[in-house]
Amino acid sequence: MGHVEMCLAVAGLEEYEVNGVTRRLAGDWLDFSAAERAAFAFTRKQAQEPASVNDADLRELERHYGREGAWQVIWWASRCHYMTKVADAFQLPLEQENPFWNMPGVKAKP
Repeated sequence: MGHVEMCLAVAGLEEYEVNGVTRRLAGDWLDFSAAERAAFAFTRKQAQEPASVNDADLRELERHYGREGAWQVIWWASRCHYMTKVADAFQLPLEQENPFWNMPGVKAKP
């Protein structure tokens, strides 16, 4: 969750807001929209049982996000899963300073 927290900080959330979002993500997702829940469910399934992802899963994403948006969810989830596997394999620690502050469009560090 460390990089998720870093990205939320860059998005402008205060520390208490970041903590609130991560607690909600770790919960039952009932207060998220149906589209968000579909993306979370797909991402979890892709991480835990990637071979079980099927056409119905893709159609569910497309129903909420359209074709282009569904592929964005799939691409980003795939990238994040890959990066997590690489970091875990090499036992890479989380950066001491938030690397996302240098991303294009970031207004300013707090």
